[in-house]
Amino acid sequence: MTISTDDLGFFHVIAGAPSLAEAARRLNVTPPAVTQRLRALEARVGVKLIERTSRGLSLTDEGELVASEGALIIGAIDDLSERLASRTSQVRGHLRVAAPYGFGRRYVAPIVQEFSKKHPAVSATLELSDSPIRQMTESWDIIVHIGSLPESDRLVTTLAPNQRILCASPTYLEHQPPILKPDDLAAHRCLALRENNEDVTLWRFVHPKQGNATVRVKPCMSSNDGEIVRDWALAGLGLMVRSEWDVADDLAGGRLQAVLPRWSSPQADVVALLHTRQGRSGRTNAFLQALRESLSSPPWRQEEL
Repeated sequence: MTISTDDLGFFHVIAGAPSLAEAARRLNVTPPAVTQRLRALEARVGVKLIERTSRGLSLTDEGELVASEGALIIGAIDDLSERLASRTSQVRGHLRVAAPYGFGRRYVAPIVQEFSKKHPAVSATLELSDSPIRQMTESWDIIVHIGSLPESDRLVTTLAPNQRILCASPTYLEHQPPILKPDDLAAHRCLALRENNEDVTLWRFVHPKQGNATVRVKPCMSSNDGEIVRDWALAGLGLMVRSEWDVADDLAGGRLQAVLPRWSSPQADVVALLHTRQGRSGRTNAFLQALRESLSSPPWRQEEL
C-alpha cells in the first residue's frame, strides 16, 4: 500500500468540499474522474474513506485519519520547500488565494497573473465565490474580503478603502418620486445583492448632522451576483447600494447617479485575511506586497466621484 503526496493533496480537496461535484470543480476535472480516482485510492488503501449521505459527504474514521495526517504531511513538505527557498532569492511553492467574484475577476486576477510572470517557480490557485470567507481554512494563504467580518483568529490587514453608495440610473430617478431622506426609499423599487450572509433588506445610513437611519426595504429583485444587480440598475429597474469599486466608472460617466449623497452607507473596505506572521510563507508575503502595491492608490478613485 502506497499513498503519494498527490493522493494526499487530492483527498485534502475532497475532505474540504461539500460534494464530489464541488471537489471536481476545485480540481478542474469532471465528477466521474473524481469518483474513479477516489475508488482507486480506497482500493489501494483497503478501506472506505468517504460516505455519501443525504446531507453531502461524510468522512469515515479512516478518512478523518488520512485527512488530518495528510494535512500535516502536506504542511511539512510545504514548510521544507519554503525553508529551502528561503536560502535563495527565489519565491516558490503553491499560492492559494480566495476572493469575491466581481472584485476578484477585475482586480485580483490581474495581480495573480503579474505575480506568476514575476515568480515562475510559484503555482497559483485563485478561487472566486460570492462569500470567500467560507473558504476560511488553513489551506488558503490569503483571503480577500469586502465588508463586515465574522470573528476569526486570522490576521486582518486593510488593502484599500471602499465606500458603499446608494445610486440609480438617471432614467429611473426622472420618473420616480424625489428621494429626500432614507425613509422615502420605502416607496421605491430596490435592488438587493445577497452576499456574506448579510441582511440585504436592512439598509443603514448615517448623516453628519442627523445621525443614523435604518430602512427596511422590500427588494423587487435580488441576486448574489453584483454584476447582475449593477446591470439591473443601469437598465433603470431600481435603486441599489453598491461598492464604489464597482460603480465609480458609471458614476463618472453619468450612467448612474448618487442618491442621498449626504447620507453615507457603512464603509466596506477591501481587506486581506492572513495567517499569523510566524505561519506565513514567503510567497504569501510576496503576494501580499503585490496586492498592496496595486491597490494602495485605489484604481476606482483615479477619478473624483
